[in-house]
Amino acid sequence: MKHTLLQEKYPVYVAEIDKSETAAQSVDEVVAYLKQKIAENPKVQFIGVFDHYAHTQGIGGEINPEIKAAVDVIFCFGFALPNPQVLAVRPRAIGVADLGSKFVVSFMEAPMPPANAAMEAWVQGLRRAA
Repeated sequence: MKHTLLQEKYPVYVAEIDKSETAAQSVDEVVAYLKQKIAENPKVQFIGVFDHYAHTQGIGGEINPEIKAAVDVIFCFGFALPNPQVLAVRPRAIGVADLGSKFVVSFMEAPMPPANAAMEAWVQGLRRAA
């Protein structure tokens, strides 16, 4: 998993996972796996799945032709509300893009180390299961 800066300002974790490395063979299977991981953690609340591909296609937006499907799995760790500004960095999302022979799975770094550790473990777990 790579930790990088997207557009030179957004700290993002990115994993490219060949479909030969995972039991998941579709975005729906990756989403089901992530929803299971979210449900297993009592401090995380699943919110929904946003089909970014369908949305972008529906408004006539530009889509890289390599991308076959793209969704965001949205959830919240929300261990505390220390101030109202923390709402700006919540909820969290993991993006899943299908590029035919591989998935690109990404998420923005959270300001809370336990959330980053959990999301990284979930994504790395795709290499073994789904």
